[in-house]
Amino acid sequence: MRIFVIIFLFMILGVASCSTSKTVNNQSSQSDTQINGDTIRIANDSLEYEVIVFEPGFESWLQTQKPRGYYSKSYLEQRNQYNVIIYNSRVYSRPRLYPQEIDYQPHIDYGYEVNYMLYHYFLFFEQKYNQKLR
Repeated sequence: MRIFVIIFLFMILGVASCSTSKTVNNQSSQSDTQINGDTIRIANDSLEYEVIVFEPGFESWLQTQKPRGYYSKSYLEQRNQYNVIIYNSRVYSRPRLYPQEIDYQPHIDYGYEVNYMLYHYFLFFEQKYNQKLR
């Protein structure tokens, strides 16, 4: 089940790494968010990414958190960059809990929704698995 926890991160990074030479303008783009039980799907065709979260309890936990717009996009990007570094540093030492590296690239504009979900996934991960990424 822990493998599925991380799948959504790899979906972001896999697609994003395929289009690293693509330039992204600063205009906000539309995201399509769908929720089915404990599976959350976020898709944005203009940025060519798709995020899928398969973690039981994540969707209900997310509803108890601060709403979208509470944090600035730059704050979420900074936190995600830091958390990805810590997370990736643990991949080889704890492969059962951290099965694969996350390829989050700071020069790519993933948009607000992806950064919001990734930030909150890290918070959820810390709480559920009693891990500190800070």
